[in-house]
Amino acid sequence: MRLSDEFVRSGSWLFRWRSYLPFLFLPLILIAAIRCPVIDSHPILHFVWSLLSLSVSLLGLAIRCHCIGHAAEATSGRNTKSQVAESLNITGFYSVVRHPLYLGNFLIAFGIVMHASALWLVVIYIMAFALYYERIMFAEEAFLQNKFGCEFMAWSTQTPAFLPRLRQWKKAEFPMDFPKVIRAETAAVAVIAFAFPALEFVMHHATEGSVAVENSWYALLASGVVLYAVARVMKRRLRRWLKYERILYAAAK
Repeated sequence: MRLSDEFVRSGSWLFRWRSYLPFLFLPLILIAAIRCPVIDSHPILHFVWSLLSLSVSLLGLAIRCHCIGHAAEATSGRNTKSQVAESLNITGFYSVVRHPLYLGNFLIAFGIVMHASALWLVVIYIMAFALYYERIMFAEEAFLQNKFGCEFMAWSTQTPAFLPRLRQWKKAEFPMDFPKVIRAETAAVAVIAFAFPALEFVMHHATEGSVAVENSWYALLASGVVLYAVARVMKRRLRRWLKYERILYAAAK
């Protein structure tokens, strides 16, 4: 098998399981958090670092929300079994980077890894992400090139793969679809809202013998729970509406 074919094959397999990579880091994140001495020795530094790491994750979430909210239908989805793209997104964040959703994933998880305050964990995460997602991006681009040909080649030639080139920003072609964003990003919101307070609980318990943390982390957790509940209700109503539409369509036939 040619090396390029092997990259596509392995990348397609990894594509199916791409959402589970962060979970492999949970034991390492917990180990780093337990051994974190910053809370006792430098509480102000810990607070500033916490805000910075949370901001990184929220930036990743914002990138994902913008991409999904402005994307054309049948693109930028959470499909896992195979690649799906009815058209080529080339505006919005797709005008400055070819894989903005994976950039968003990287930043969300990177912020959580940063919060654990361990340089060795940051290095391991960056290396693992590069090895894991390189194959996925290779397989995805092979699919897009095969489907869109010259259009993909023209776009990919001037658009970097992962590090954005902001000076060539083009306004998104489609208006923001907020309900779509809320339905699609339920999991990402839940991960951020749970991970940061949970790490704070672990850190405080390890260094102070207590799980008492700043009220801001409780507020983040509560906000995440509310947004998650709203998104779940919206998804349920959407499924009911689609089912009702199918019944009406079948009756009309």
